[in-house]
Amino acid sequence: MADLLQHEGHHDPTNQGIVSVPHGPETGDDYATFPDVHNAETEKAIFAYLLRPDDSYTSEGVYWADLPLLKRLSFVTSVDNAEARKELSSIGRMVKKDPLSPIGWYFRNAILPGAGLGLEGYVLFSIGNLTPLFAAVWPHCWSTYTTCNKQWVYSVTYLEIVGIIVGQILVGIIGDGVGRRWGLIQDATIMFLGLLMLVASWGTNLNGWVICYAWSLFFYGVGVGGEYPMTATAAMENAVGSGKVSTREDRLHRGRKVTTAFLMQGWGQFFNQIILIVLLIIFHHGSGKPPYSLLAAQYTFRVSFAIPAVGTLWLVYYRYYKMPLASKQLNAAKKKANVTGYDVKSLGLTFYHFGPRIIATAGGWFCNDVFFYGNKLFQSQFITVISPQSKGNVMTGWLWNLVNVVVSLCGYYLASFLIDNKNYGRKWMQQIGFLMDFVLFVVPAFHYKYYNSAHGIHAFQAMYFLSSFFNQFGPNAVTFLVAAEVYPTPVRATAHGFSAAMGKCGALLASVVYNYISTQTKFYFVPWFGLLGMLVTALFLPDTTGLDLKEQERRWAYIRAGREQDYHGVAVHSQHLSLWERFRGQGKYYDPEQDHQDRINDMRADWEAAENEKQVNESGQAVLDDATHEFTDDVHQYFRTTSRSPKLNAKQPSSEESYNNEKVNAPATA
Repeated sequence: MADLLQHEGHHDPTNQGIVSVPHGPETGDDYATFPDVHNAETEKAIFAYLLRPDDSYTSEGVYWADLPLLKRLSFVTSVDNAEARKELSSIGRMVKKDPLSPIGWYFRNAILPGAGLGLEGYVLFSIGNLTPLFAAVWPHCWSTYTTCNKQWVYSVTYLEIVGIIVGQILVGIIGDGVGRRWGLIQDATIMFLGLLMLVASWGTNLNGWVICYAWSLFFYGVGVGGEYPMTATAAMENAVGSGKVSTREDRLHRGRKVTTAFLMQGWGQFFNQIILIVLLIIFHHGSGKPPYSLLAAQYTFRVSFAIPAVGTLWLVYYRYYKMPLASKQLNAAKKKANVTGYDVKSLGLTFYHFGPRIIATAGGWFCNDVFFYGNKLFQSQFITVISPQSKGNVMTGWLWNLVNVVVSLCGYYLASFLIDNKNYGRKWMQQIGFLMDFVLFVVPAFHYKYYNSAHGIHAFQAMYFLSSFFNQFGPNAVTFLVAAEVYPTPVRATAHGFSAAMGKCGALLASVVYNYISTQTKFYFVPWFGLLGMLVTALFLPDTTGLDLKEQERRWAYIRAGREQDYHGVAVHSQHLSLWERFRGQGKYYDPEQDHQDRINDMRADWEAAENEKQVNESGQAVLDDATHEFTDDVHQYFRTTSRSPKLNAKQPSSEESYNNEKVNAPATA
């Protein structure tokens, strides 16, 4: 603080460093005395690292979204390039110290958070892979339906999706009411038991086995559904942290952190296809050619479900013993709102204030899943069209599908790399992905005979694979992220679960309709959902790219207190509002200068509350809580010397060392 005073050039003739001046917009003698540094420039200097971080604000204190277009492009590019150099340098140091350490980092930060979705992707999409094998081995059950009830065979896909819908809504509510950690443990446990049921599924006849198989998938689907809201909220809140000060990680890499967990779904599909190929070769006497024996089919599908069961059991252990802080941010939000259990008030306010966002996240997900699940659950039919030689040969179809999965993985990874880029970001990524899916399906739909002929088949293959790429590098990744990101913490899992459930209604629609229409008609049916998804995104989805999530939580605190009009921060900047929200005038309150003072006052209130409730550890030293431990010494002294509370004023420390002692004893950031 002394260095700052000297830098600002202030002089106190009494050498006391204390004068009486007003604070904020009011004046009066009720304010305490403090160093003669209270002017706008000094205040901005003290709070710059908190309120105007250099990754979001220029050196002049201008928010990146307030810059003219060319300057914005330049600023964003400069920040991203500097961050990329910093990360590459960090990777270089890690490799130099330990060549395998980047693998360990990726395992902890991407594989473990997304393990549930990886296992879910493995099992969920195996249904589409196993269907042609079942049809080849039991054609009278899965093709002609002479020994099996046709509706029960169809129900294999129906019940799986219905189970997912139940899990998404149910576990979303549990995740907000009981906690993220409990939801994560519950999901893994249900999936493990569901896998045991799939491995042991049996019946006195083929139709009985189909019924058992379908209900096992329903039970497993409940756990799968819960993975969506739990993984998204846990990964996001881990990136944000639980303190009052937002992190650079949140602002620059929040989207990447969530989508790198989500893309484990793609790896689940990849390993499922690899393992099925290997198992069929092993149990079919080293050959993948038809005809396939009953024994080979039985061993292949049962062992393929037994392998992820082992991984899921380990996941139960990991989540129970290694994730004690998964609910920390939710608990902090509930404590501040003085809420125990489920926050019903926040749910009502969310629907009232963010209703159009629900249309965007639920509607966008619905449109996406008509594409995504329709293609995955019936991929064998699409593969037969683009590769006629695969008809009747399960192995050929699986190899083609493996190519499709690899293309999809490229889309997943590119989405994770660009989703935080402010010049592109979430909203553009979803709109362009929807548009490309529309184009890539509508073209072959109206020229089906040509593209299904020898002359056009290669173009047909290219369009089908590109549609998979743009589905991942677009709506499939973005819907998963924004359905948690645009809602407040107390109801985040509920909103995400509801949006995901509406998505699965799209998958259910596809699974029902696709059973009754031809392959060409499917190409007529699907494209319009891409066009609809693009329009819904454009109208109702806000762009949260680069938005400090703590700032969105701060806006929510104002809304919950009935003071929406008193919030003037960047969460109501036009850049971060949807077209509908702008039309409704929600951006009219944006005022960066007023917000700067409001944020200082908000932090002061948090600081004073924390000081009054400060705990003392065993050695008698004061311990700051999460609300204030991230503040620098200058901020602590500023608040103490400008406090209205005589009690807090009397506690002013006499030296800089006492501030440092408090900071040393502060708990570590989550």
